[in-house]
Amino acid sequence: MTTLVLLSLLTVYLPGSAVRPQEPSQPGPPAPASTQEPEAVPSGTPEAKGIPTRTIPGFLIVGTVFNEKALSFPGIEVRVQQKDEKKHHWQTYTNSRGEFAVRVPEGHQYEVSVRAKKYKEVVQEVSSRNGDNQQRLSIKLEPVAKAKKGAQP
Repeated sequence: MTTLVLLSLLTVYLPGSAVRPQEPSQPGPPAPASTQEPEAVPSGTPEAKGIPTRTIPGFLIVGTVFNEKALSFPGIEVRVQQKDEKKHHWQTYTNSRGEFAVRVPEGHQYEVSVRAKKYKEVVQEVSSRNGDNQQRLSIKLEPVAKAKKGAQP
């Protein structure tokens, strides 16, 4: 209690310690009006700096790969090719949760093949012609059947 009384007495009797209301500030001179027209391309964009840019393909193939026990399968190779071509144009691997994503151009038929050692290869067809912007796949890999010892092929 005595501390509170001492503090209030100090604020009243010390010069310059009293709280004064803030005076309103005077407005500064108005900013000059800009006579330049805005640029068509912002100066921070790559096009303005002369750097060529690529357009990002508009169709996304996303999916999850599972093993025979329905557990997510990390580190599995995923390849994508156009249906009429023999060469794979896109390749990726599944992440730690067995997920993958590949962005491809719209308007084509694609084949997504998933391969892993000791498992059968799975191929699924994907169409980007139906107007959607992505397709989600769920792929289950089955192990290759082991031949019994001593059995004739």
